[in-house]
Amino acid sequence: MPELMIHLENDSRKPLYEQIYDYIRMSIADGKISRGEKLPSTRFLAGHLQISRSTVELAYEQLLSEGYIESQPYKGYYASDISELYLGEEKKEQTKREEQRLSDQKKIEEEYQIVFSPDRNDFEYFPYSTWRKISKEILSVDDPYLLYAGEAAGERALREAVCSYLYHARGVKCRVEQIVVGAGNEYLLILLAPVLGTKKRVAVENPTYLKAYRTLENMQYEMIPLEWDASGIKIEEVQKMEPDIVYTMPSHQFPMGTVMPLKRRLEILHWAAEKEGSYIIEDYHDSEFRYKGKPIPSLQGSDTNGNVIYIGTFSKSISPSIRVSYMVLPESLLDAYNATCGFYASTVPKEQQMILASFLNGGYFERYLNKMRGIYRGKHDYFLSLLKKEAWVHKIYGDHAGMHLLVELNGNMTAQEVVAAAKEKGLRIYDLEEYMIPGQKKQIGGYPTLLLGYGALNEAEMEKGIKIIRSILFE
Repeated sequence: MPELMIHLENDSRKPLYEQIYDYIRMSIADGKISRGEKLPSTRFLAGHLQISRSTVELAYEQLLSEGYIESQPYKGYYASDISELYLGEEKKEQTKREEQRLSDQKKIEEEYQIVFSPDRNDFEYFPYSTWRKISKEILSVDDPYLLYAGEAAGERALREAVCSYLYHARGVKCRVEQIVVGAGNEYLLILLAPVLGTKKRVAVENPTYLKAYRTLENMQYEMIPLEWDASGIKIEEVQKMEPDIVYTMPSHQFPMGTVMPLKRRLEILHWAAEKEGSYIIEDYHDSEFRYKGKPIPSLQGSDTNGNVIYIGTFSKSISPSIRVSYMVLPESLLDAYNATCGFYASTVPKEQQMILASFLNGGYFERYLNKMRGIYRGKHDYFLSLLKKEAWVHKIYGDHAGMHLLVELNGNMTAQEVVAAAKEKGLRIYDLEEYMIPGQKKQIGGYPTLLLGYGALNEAEMEKGIKIIRSILFE
């Protein structure tokens, strides 16, 4: 039985029962009170704190109603397994973060005239009429099915469409039952905590997609930065660090733009197959738009041992507001998923799933993707041609896919100084260090480096932005 060192403030505006509730709730959440640990009886705790028993009972009733403790007849009160509550809190925090992100984005739009963001799309060519038509067709039918709670893993129609798309476009081999649909990659990563278990060591590239890094870190996983080179993760580093999980973006690493060659892919797959209980999380991230060579097949498609967890999203290829991501679980993890997460409600509205399924099945997504590849290729080529003329540009890389370029700078200014000076002139640009793991920041390649996204910009905006950077570096 834990010793509850509760300090009650009688002069506080917060009622005494609420102070007791807060203390016990936080103790359970922090692990100070372990799952299954017995709590003091209401009589004992009331005597210990020298307060009325009804006050303690009120606190316990609140904890019971929220699921933090459970009552066993004739035995007493015990701390509950709060993993489900934790997931719920994570979803709330995710919503808060998304709201904050949108608020910050609005502030940026008001503060800057030009934004070289890697996360912005060009929506001028979005097939609004088609999307509107599909939406009308689905919502105009008096179908009670749309009003029922949907499948936890996502509507089967959408998962079938995703399954077909992944196989033909990326070589992903899976059954519909292996696909889980969720509102954003971060939510799907959170689901892995009860599936894979706790106290895992996760190796990640540095720099990396920081939202994924922070999500995994919030799951109380031990995060291990990995050294890399032009071909991506070094297998020697993986073997040395001995992680349980490797998070990687082999088709187009964000933000560096590297593509993992076949030899490295086979090495990392071999490592996972040899180390029992090891998994690779393959994030496809922003590889839809590729401007050189053929599309890169997935790592999952070469996995014959069921060690790859594949994650992708439609937020990058269609719109950030379409919060639909998908995860392909290995067959070996399906039982664990169904047991620990199979009862969670879907986080994507059913009607949105049905609309997206029709968008995929009707061939509209493929046509839109092909059209945007041509448009972004044109933007890419024009932006690249402008940069190659600039004396302040030392080197350009990451230029084969995605919607951003990395630019090494000539001159005496740091990237941070250039970013700050650009802000004063109404230009938002990004320092590569903004994408590095906290506490692990270092200059790459010996030159300060900017990350410049061009997806949402027209030619005039590109020209103006480059002119501003030139004026900063050569004033």
